[in-house]
Amino acid sequence: MTARYVDIHLVQTVPYANLNRDDLGSPKSVRFGYADRTRVSSQCWKRAVREELERSSGDPAKRTRQLPQAVERRLTGREWEPELAAFAAKQVMATLAAIAVKADGFKLDKETGEAQVLFYLPERAFDELADICVREHDRLVGLRSGAVKLKKGETPLPADDVRTAMGRRNDVINLFGRMLAELPGTNVDGAVQVAHAFTTHGTDPQIDFFTAVDDLKQDADQAGSGHMNSAEFSAGTFYRYASVNLVDLTRNLGDAATAVELTAAFLSAFVTAMPQAKKNSTAPFTVPELAYVAVRSDRPVSLASAFETPVRAPLDSGYAEPSRRQLAEYAGRIYRLLGDEGLLYHGHAGIDDKPFEQLGEVGRSFGELISAAVANARAE
Repeated sequence: MTARYVDIHLVQTVPYANLNRDDLGSPKSVRFGYADRTRVSSQCWKRAVREELERSSGDPAKRTRQLPQAVERRLTGREWEPELAAFAAKQVMATLAAIAVKADGFKLDKETGEAQVLFYLPERAFDELADICVREHDRLVGLRSGAVKLKKGETPLPADDVRTAMGRRNDVINLFGRMLAELPGTNVDGAVQVAHAFTTHGTDPQIDFFTAVDDLKQDADQAGSGHMNSAEFSAGTFYRYASVNLVDLTRNLGDAATAVELTAAFLSAFVTAMPQAKKNSTAPFTVPELAYVAVRSDRPVSLASAFETPVRAPLDSGYAEPSRRQLAEYAGRIYRLLGDEGLLYHGHAGIDDKPFEQLGEVGRSFGELISAAVANARAE
């Protein structure tokens, strides 16, 4: 059987923190079972994973409305006149509008000069667009002065070159995908599905009242704080889950071996990445206490329902250990129902002295676990 999916499940305890806020600044939440849980959105944790992957690969991407400004900055950095650089950047956008299925999204805001859509491109794609302008320098000068006139259907810059630059990808785009409806040829179907993380038990937000001292108020009659406010935080043990579709990732990359290598990088980043919200005031840099990885040939299998009944903590203990045990027990029951035909490999690594039989082989470290998982994915 062929490996099609690699699932990763994590149990991770996070202390007093606010990793992901709603519009009022409160920790995001979800009601699951009969209890309210603290939640961290998939978008939030995916961004942390994306940044981790881009640091390790050295091939970052940017999501921005400021595509023309990015091209303009690169041209002025090459000692172009500011006016010509700005004109060239507008011609990039004009070329995009000409080749787009729907040009409205490529219009620029009159006040900010920003595009009306978010572009998601590797940084090297911005460099490539600037390179196209450099190659077409004389033409751009002529267009600006009026010496060069565009014929009907002609674009300011070479359309194929611009389209090629807009289609560039990096590892993160191949993993998580990209949608740009106006340029269908640049779309990439995501090969990774990430669930919203949630606490395995009920939680209640905790309000922190804080003050800031005005250091220049030294007189006794001016005693008091210079600022007072409150903020909400939460703490708990989270269940986190993601699944990599190896078939889709191989299609995006064009090579099965590279897909397996990128899967290993994703699994490592998913284990270690942490959202950065409120990091200076909470330093919530924990690591998971349990990682469980399964390689499957049939379908992804989330174990989130293990916690539909909230974990109850003994009076002399916390939620982490019973959460790990509840996950393992539920996995055993689900696999009894599904059978093991689609399960090509599974294993776990964690802090418990006694391994969980329901979670397959035991790895001494996260790295050893991931290596064993991808080896089995490659072997199949």
